[in-house]
Amino acid sequence: MLKKVNILLAISALTVGLIGCNTISTTTSGSAGSNTEKLAIAYNNPDEWANFGTIHKQFKEQTGIKVPNDNKNSGQAMTALIAEKANPVADVVYYGIVFGSQAMQKDLVEGYKPAKFNEIPDSLKEPDGKWMAIHYGAISFIVNKEALGNTPVPQSWADLLKPEYKGKVGFLDPTSAAVGYSVTVAANMAMGGTLDNWEPGIEYLQKLEKNDVIHPKATANAKVMKGEIPILIDADFNGYKMKYDENAPIEVVIPKEGSLKVPYTVSLVKNAPHKEAGKQYIDFMLSDEGQKLFAEGYVRPIRSVDISEEVKKKFLPDSEYERVKAVDYNKMNEVQNGFIERWKSQVSAK
Repeated sequence: MLKKVNILLAISALTVGLIGCNTISTTTSGSAGSNTEKLAIAYNNPDEWANFGTIHKQFKEQTGIKVPNDNKNSGQAMTALIAEKANPVADVVYYGIVFGSQAMQKDLVEGYKPAKFNEIPDSLKEPDGKWMAIHYGAISFIVNKEALGNTPVPQSWADLLKPEYKGKVGFLDPTSAAVGYSVTVAANMAMGGTLDNWEPGIEYLQKLEKNDVIHPKATANAKVMKGEIPILIDADFNGYKMKYDENAPIEVVIPKEGSLKVPYTVSLVKNAPHKEAGKQYIDFMLSDEGQKLFAEGYVRPIRSVDISEEVKKKFLPDSEYERVKAVDYNKMNEVQNGFIERWKSQVSAK
């Protein structure tokens, strides 16, 4: 009889232990938090980028849910999602817009429509909510006025072809950097081209290359700050960050002929371990408060929200952004390889 009681006690203890383990696994993720913390794991959410640090702080104060810092980039986040597909770790993923459709095709994400979903432009979301833009940048000229000296700040794509800008213009190598490719798309659009017709852009880029354009392989902010690249064609938020956070002599210009939106998107990971917390996090990013906090990090809110005058004056006027257009980003991704071949054979080949 005593032996039978001991067996029953052992089974009971094991059952309690297993229940306890299951409870802990829904509230922790490795060293990301304590056993009692509620978590939402978001890939590619570094605290120092786009004011995510403040967003994480405000979100936790309101919900009690912690979003740990994560320094992956878009490509690394995708790689992790693929590797973890059978047993997901992340609840939410943040990435450049072309990655959203890739994640959907690989069945890594699922649909979710947050409260403000209908206010996101149709071209910047998947109809079932498998990805959606939360903010965007604009391809712009980031100009170090001090490095230019008496040379006027260029205001148009056409200006960059002038002799006075020879050797002073740069943009990231479009064969290795997504923003570099976005620059070429923006230039093609500005010249009257489309994703089906690259002739205007190729012709323009050929002329621009003759002006000795510089093509760094990686982020070139430091080169702009030092004056090594007086005019960088890049996303506007990099210029604002240099101007206001580094007190650099920077002017941001959206070219007169027009430019391209560079949207950033989020998705709910399929079979997310903390799905409800992940949904709340997406809701918060698209709320009025979340959108205003993003604006404080120099990215443009995807929704129309009233941001403070103090923040608003750091951006160019809204009228300037009317020239910044969206495209079919899935198609932009599809035609990239074809453009790269033309770039190599017709533009960059010396």
